[in-house]
Amino acid sequence: MSILRFLGIESKPSASADTQTVRRIVASLDVMDPQRARWIAAFAFLLCRVARAELVVSEEESAAMEGIIREKGGLTEEQAVLVLQIAKTQEALFGGTENYLVSREFNKIATREQKVGLLDCLFAVSAADESISTIEDNEIARICTELELPREELVAARGRYREYLAVLNGPPKG
Repeated sequence: MSILRFLGIESKPSASADTQTVRRIVASLDVMDPQRARWIAAFAFLLCRVARAELVVSEEESAAMEGIIREKGGLTEEQAVLVLQIAKTQEALFGGTENYLVSREFNKIATREQKVGLLDCLFAVSAADESISTIEDNEIARICTELELPREELVAARGRYREYLAVLNGPPKG
């Protein structure tokens, strides 16, 4: 099944559109309302997208994502761990082709407040290792654009994490 059909978006089936990103997460949460599971799946994938922007997910970023997914998704620790692991694996395998599709779906199913909340969560994940790289910051900016949020929202969220912006802190010490 293609991600587009699974997410309720009609399109011509193609091999490149076939994915398991959201489907695997939704299947693991089959007791949950399907709309809520889709929201959690897309949310987790977007968190992983920022965490993997530098191609490595730190332990601090993983712990931050797990806590955020548990809190924002209303999940148990076990469910959050499972959702995070599936999202990390799917993002690593299919991120390049799925990034825009998943953010577009999140844009459709999330409220404005949820989108703004996601921005804050993206910065929290990237700041978990006490440094937000330019690569991570740029990825968050791309997601903000894909979610059709005004630049002011990005600037406001970035401002709350100013102390962690690597571009303002100079080269790493050590």
